[in-house]
Amino acid sequence: MSSKVIVTIFGASGDLAQRKLYPSLFRLYKSGNLSEHFAVIGTARRPWSKEYFESVVVDSISDLADSPEQAQEFASHFYYQSHDVQDTEHYIELCKLQNKLNEEYQAENNKLFFLSMAPQFFGTIAKHLKSEHIVDGKGFERLIVEKPFGTDLATASKLNEDLLATFDEEQIFRIDHYLGKEMIQNIFAIRFANLLFENIWNRDYIDNVQITFAEKLGVEERGGYYDQSGALRDMVQNHTLQLLSLLAMDKPKSFTKENIRAEKVKVFERLVQPSEDDLKRLFIRGQYKSGKVNGKKYISYRSEPNVNAESTTETFVSGAFFIDTDRFRDVPFFFRTGKRLTAKGTHVNIVFKQMNSIFGEPLKPNILTIYIQPTEGFSLSVNGKEVGELFNLAPISFDYRTDATASGASPDPYEKLIFDVLNNDSTNFSHWDEVKASWELIDKIEQLWSQNQVPLHEYAVGSMGPEAAFDLLAQFGARWQWQPDK
Repeated sequence: MSSKVIVTIFGASGDLAQRKLYPSLFRLYKSGNLSEHFAVIGTARRPWSKEYFESVVVDSISDLADSPEQAQEFASHFYYQSHDVQDTEHYIELCKLQNKLNEEYQAENNKLFFLSMAPQFFGTIAKHLKSEHIVDGKGFERLIVEKPFGTDLATASKLNEDLLATFDEEQIFRIDHYLGKEMIQNIFAIRFANLLFENIWNRDYIDNVQITFAEKLGVEERGGYYDQSGALRDMVQNHTLQLLSLLAMDKPKSFTKENIRAEKVKVFERLVQPSEDDLKRLFIRGQYKSGKVNGKKYISYRSEPNVNAESTTETFVSGAFFIDTDRFRDVPFFFRTGKRLTAKGTHVNIVFKQMNSIFGEPLKPNILTIYIQPTEGFSLSVNGKEVGELFNLAPISFDYRTDATASGASPDPYEKLIFDVLNNDSTNFSHWDEVKASWELIDKIEQLWSQNQVPLHEYAVGSMGPEAAFDLLAQFGARWQWQPDK
């Protein structure tokens, strides 16, 4: 059934809206999830006309439309209002346009707001949506906010208070596009639809878990933002810990948003808070230096545009989290994420414990690898017999992988997540309790690093990070399973 809704996008002239939001809304339109009874209000400071806004939308979906007529018909649902988020008069005009379109498109007073702007404006926008009666309690009213959700616990808490003055927690959808990826959501199926895995998904059988978010690119044009953020805030506080919660959670009573959220929150609440000594031992920071890869020169992070020449901002983070639950107590969840690494890829490796060998040689551990991007799928490595007269062990791998970016088989994460919001499904979004618990731990690490109490390791471009990240796993008798530089 198609949704009846008026969508308002704050920041409609921005890059995210044009690259992700308009194409995702168009895919929902093509699939029938949006049809006659929807309209989109775009707001931004630029003085665009409706006609020009429509042309921007048409350009953004040109590769997806079956015909120019289809693209134009979709774009006709888009309306534009030049908007200053600080100006009350602009919200009064926005309310008039909202009411007019609600009546014209018979949207039953349903409203979806997408804040594609800097977080410092979120509170101001939310306050005016309430005071100018744009949020009026009629129909459903839902709010999507982009990351970063704060820069530490204090700013995240203030931001949350500002939003809660207008919206209930159940109406707030904190979007993390990684949670919309097909194989992230497939983790539920792999774990809870297969007796083979669910019965051994615990500390008795799993030795360690490894999460890798690797980027081949440097910070590029994001130097100004990145130098204020760093890899820990940019990738670990949200993507890494959210993925960890799916891997470590107990089996929910049922596959509902309420029961899944309850189990995820338990993981965040049981994250082990390391001592200062453990913080120094378990978390590694690095920064890429200049170098050559295949004959091509690359500048160092400190030489990137808009980056402080003496910056100590980390472009690589590695560490080990622990969860104090019966299922995973004492099992290390290793992670690493960084820029200018060997290859682009997001992988999860579940490394199972080794059996005692009766064959006179050590056995290699069974490993379940979940490929999240750029390929999607999984593989399971087992020990088998090498073909021939002699009995020699050899690894065997059961693989299923697809290149979703080439085939178009998987929906875009924003398409999936906007679909979920329209259907009031918050399964793949972050609850405040999760955000709060993650910031409590990240703040401790950030404080230690800001005082330069641990080394900032340099690493070569084209490598998989500093040697210290490999030494970390060696402390636990483990090694990184994905080593593309080897």
